Amino acid sequence: MIKKIIITLFILGLLSPFMVFGYFYIKFDYDVSELVDYKPSVTTRIYDKDGEKIANIFDEKHRYYASFDEIPPRVVEALVAIEDTTFFEHPGINIDAIFRAALKVIKAGHAVEGASTITQQLVKNVLLTREKKLSRKIKEAIYAIKIEKVLTKEQILERYLNEIYYGHGYYGIKTAADGYFHKKLNELTLKEVAILVGLPKAPSAYAPTKNYEISMGRANRVINRMHVLGWIDDTAYEKALAENPKVYDDTLTQNKAPFIVDEVARRMYAMGIKDFKTGGYEIYTSIDLKLQEAARESLKYAYDRFLTRVENYKEKEEKNIKALLEYDPEILLAKDINISKVNGAIVSIEPSSGDVLAMVGSVDYRVSSYNRATQGKRQPGSAFKPFIYQVAINLGYSGATELVDIAKTYDYEKDGEEMKWQPKNYEKNYKGLIPLREALIHSRNLATINLVNDIGLPQLIRELKKFNIKHLPNDLSISLGTMSVSPLELAKYYTSFSNYGTQVQTHLISSIYKDEKKIYQKEDQREEISPASQAFIMTTILRDVVKRGTGRGARVRGIELAGKTGTTNSNVDGWFAGYSPTIETIVWFGNDDNTPMYRRETGGRIAAPAFSHFYREVLKIYPQIKREFDIPEGVREVTIDGEKEYFSDISKPPKAEVHSDATEELLF
Repeated sequence: MIKKIIITLFILGLLSPFMVFGYFYIKFDYDVSELVDYKPSVTTRIYDKDGEKIANIFDEKHRYYASFDEIPPRVVEALVAIEDTTFFEHPGINIDAIFRAALKVIKAGHAVEGASTITQQLVKNVLLTREKKLSRKIKEAIYAIKIEKVLTKEQILERYLNEIYYGHGYYGIKTAADGYFHKKLNELTLKEVAILVGLPKAPSAYAPTKNYEISMGRANRVINRMHVLGWIDDTAYEKALAENPKVYDDTLTQNKAPFIVDEVARRMYAMGIKDFKTGGYEIYTSIDLKLQEAARESLKYAYDRFLTRVENYKEKEEKNIKALLEYDPEILLAKDINISKVNGAIVSIEPSSGDVLAMVGSVDYRVSSYNRATQGKRQPGSAFKPFIYQVAINLGYSGATELVDIAKTYDYEKDGEEMKWQPKNYEKNYKGLIPLREALIHSRNLATINLVNDIGLPQLIRELKKFNIKHLPNDLSISLGTMSVSPLELAKYYTSFSNYGTQVQTHLISSIYKDEKKIYQKEDQREEISPASQAFIMTTILRDVVKRGTGRGARVRGIELAGKTGTTNSNVDGWFAGYSPTIETIVWFGNDDNTPMYRRETGGRIAAPAFSHFYREVLKIYPQIKREFDIPEGVREVTIDGEKEYFSDISKPPKAEVHSDATEELLF
């Protein structure tokens, strides 16, 4: 009787695990669709025009996805050697390993060896919690068996190598290879492979960025295991043991251009792409990271010069404070300047293509991430004047055409009340008759307003609409650039000059890929605004603005530059908009609350130095860059009174005229 009881108990002991396993197998529903239809969140990558990575963008998990075809055989061998030698033979669970582990548990009284297969580890990470219960272990085994019935071994390995955590915030082996070693999977050495496959057992403890020696020891065990199994020869074994790979300790985002990343995100969402952070997009931009850094430094350079000037203003004002207040009791004193409100933006494009090469939206992103280059709308002031003068040149005016530079009073009605407007030149003087070239070079307000009157406001508005400029004021204030534009918008409009009369739509995103398929490609959009000959005449005038006009602060030795300063009423905005033969750049400075900066802070003083500094850096980065403007067909160069003037079939030389007295001719 006792013998039968013992035999029965023995049989029950043998059968009970299978009975428990059968109970769990029948009792619960095991949905493996999450692994079968495996679609993890994948990091989006943003690149510059040369394919250099600008940033990683992800939601919670930083992961690059690698298809099985991307995974080198050596990675599979190393993984199987250290984690699951019989992976390609078992059905999801390893019975022998389970019994060996059980015997060791009984002998030691606690867990000393795991028995999980690669399939079970994958199940544990995706389908189950990490609670240490017998029921979870049984479910893990059942899930593993079910997975093995619907997925191939290669599919299981692909999911495992993309899902597992490798420390330092890296999910998936492709991510870890890029993060730790700055390499693609097929570029890894055997030692680097061993480091990576050894990580999942204890990602924090074995992370090479934290515990390099411990990580090397774990990698050496992987290499030793491969050698014992005969999967590597003695030469490879010795070489791998001796190697000490360089490990990088990068931030996860690696964000080299935060303003670019933010703007790309805005544009992606505007396209209707909502999974920007998790969809694994590869976004190629037009940005040149070298020029992006040069633009950031240039904006900071000009800002620091402004801070130095403020200190100088304070010192000088302290000596003359009484006289200043007597002259104007409401004058803005340097000691009252709130430098925290002053900020700037710079955007640089390639005018021939419209590609945005650099874009910085504030002096310091850490202090202000608001992108004034794209989101800030400010009045361009005199930086708008070239559009008016280009209309005149297109209508047959030339640089030698004489304009009237005298004061007038204009009557107008506002809210039913009769008002008077008497504009002045910045210098508060008058020239009488002045050549069109000199009027723009020295930014003469009165000559510009009288030019508008000469053309006729209705005709001017019609012609300016060809430049696609939005929100044009339908009154004489248009002469002083009173509409609002962002620096990037102004950059687009200025391609009408810098691109020889053809306006080009600006581009930041060149192409977008998802799952190696192109889903977006930029489209070239361009429109001829002016004949090339007429646009070049404008370029020669703007070139003189830099050589000897209001833009002298933008000069750079060794390269031809053309551009225009812009300063709005009370020095609220300071601009410099200009270009070289191949690169166009717009700079803006001002107070974020639209209050005056300081009475001496003009576009030529605060913005032009950033422009100049940027082009000095351009010449260092690209010394072979084109340095002189091309002269298009149909342009004739004539020397008048020792100065060069340019004419065309449209803008013809003026007839010789003799004036006894320029002032007398202007008397009413």
